[in-house]
Amino acid sequence: MAMTDAALAAHLAQVAGQLLIAVRTSGVFADKALGKAGDATANQFLCHALRAQRPEDALLSEEEKDNLERLAASRVWIVDPVDGTREYGEARADWAVHVALAVDGVPMLGAVALPDQGRVLRSDQPVPVPPAPEVLRMVVSRTRPAPEAEAVAAMIGAELVPMGSAGAKAMAVILGEADIYLHTGGQYEWDSCAPAAVALAHGLHVSRIDGTPLVYNQADTYMPDLLICRKEHADMVLARVAEVSAASR
Repeated sequence: MAMTDAALAAHLAQVAGQLLIAVRTSGVFADKALGKAGDATANQFLCHALRAQRPEDALLSEEEKDNLERLAASRVWIVDPVDGTREYGEARADWAVHVALAVDGVPMLGAVALPDQGRVLRSDQPVPVPPAPEVLRMVVSRTRPAPEAEAVAAMIGAELVPMGSAGAKAMAVILGEADIYLHTGGQYEWDSCAPAAVALAHGLHVSRIDGTPLVYNQADTYMPDLLICRKEHADMVLARVAEVSAASR
């Protein structure tokens, strides 16, 4: 029996994660060479596998030359072979593999593998999201936290939680390790498509910081910002973001 799209996404993300760990533990790469080898290995696997399993669909990968013929396609697989290359190289737990399917621009399904945590979170198998604590926690970049996120966190009394990849940050909200992922530093479609699909399937709020939906398979793959949080916190966070944006004008 052929795998469903969601099962395929989860399987490929998991196997790519296993390949990446094998590359890292092989001991033949160091420093930047490790990241390049990991990216190339995972990308080759994911792209070959998707073209073999879903030959009629289009494909967008961070590590692949963009083919703008995808713009005419309804179904587009969007993958990030290693989200958080620095964290991968340091054998930290906050890196991820993203595999998602966007249909007519909507992140319909996906999977985010957290290989060093032994986890794959997937859109077709949602798990209960733990309740929020009294003091909310906001995940931010561990190397360059966005000033807007820091300002909003101060306004709502949230604790900042530094973390690596976008996928790890988004999954931290699902896993109850954080409550808000607010990003204004710019990303690309492959950074957020799978996390967005998985977060939506878990009943979370997912949007741009002006409240509009995230739209994928665009000619320009740059995505300036996003918000992922529990639905009960969305209006509060969006209002504070608007205040911060107005004050900075």
